Amino acid sequence: MTHQVALQTDSQTAFAQVKGTPLSVGSGFTGVGFRHGQFYGAMDPLIMVDHYTMTEPTFGAHPHAGLSAVTVLFEDTHGKFNNRDSLGNDFDINPGDLYWLNAGSGAIHDEAPRKGASIHGLQIFVNLPARMKHQAPNSLHVKREDMPTLKGQGYRVRLVLGQSNGLGTDAASVWPVTILDGFVDQTSAFEHHIQTGFNAWIYSVEGDIEVHVRGEWLTLHQGESSAIVGTEGEAVAIRGKSSSSSHFAVLSGETINENFVQQGPFAMSTQKEIDEVIARYNAGEFGSLV
Repeated sequence: MTHQVALQTDSQTAFAQVKGTPLSVGSGFTGVGFRHGQFYGAMDPLIMVDHYTMTEPTFGAHPHAGLSAVTVLFEDTHGKFNNRDSLGNDFDINPGDLYWLNAGSGAIHDEAPRKGASIHGLQIFVNLPARMKHQAPNSLHVKREDMPTLKGQGYRVRLVLGQSNGLGTDAASVWPVTILDGFVDQTSAFEHHIQTGFNAWIYSVEGDIEVHVRGEWLTLHQGESSAIVGTEGEAVAIRGKSSSSSHFAVLSGETINENFVQQGPFAMSTQKEIDEVIARYNAGEFGSLV
């Protein structure tokens, strides 16, 4: 299916709760999914986010172009997630790790749980601006032990990528994105300042959370998300709704503000470019797995 997107956002709007669409593929993949169309452009630069559990190889080798395919594993993942791609990579992603495949002009990718593993995480498509959609692909692997942790009264938050509260990761992605994976209870609130020119997408992974933005508290129930169109120095506070910790994620990226056409794993500027990408893939020009 092809989606042509014209971005329209209201910089004064904090978007209300959006429930994820249930996902199920075969016998080994379940979850909920969110797509940019549900947020009227406020998800920019994100195209989609799936929150999933995978216990069996599911998708097989598949192509990407014009976007970055990003995997974030939560710490409660059991076992290893084998990654292979046409960049020559063949290694395991461990619990808590991030893998960012910048597909650019085109790449082949496959991720599959090792035998007995239960993979719990987020699969994220991050758009690329037109000038980067035809560049050579590259990748980034950030290990859990290299991610700073923000701790305070009632919260513990992993800085998976990017910047928050004066800290930053050594690793940097090809397009500016901050990813936070945190736990918070009702005794205090974790605060994150959205960078200038960034939007933020907030998701309640497990348990209910409250999000404070522009003077109002918004409740997100488990499996719900909200997108916030950022302004300069926008502060967002997150707290749990019970004494037990609630699990949340924040994905915040620099906006691209360009129209694009998405067809499955491809995101290009025009339908003509989509057709060209498909022709190149069918001709074997994306390479092969190691």
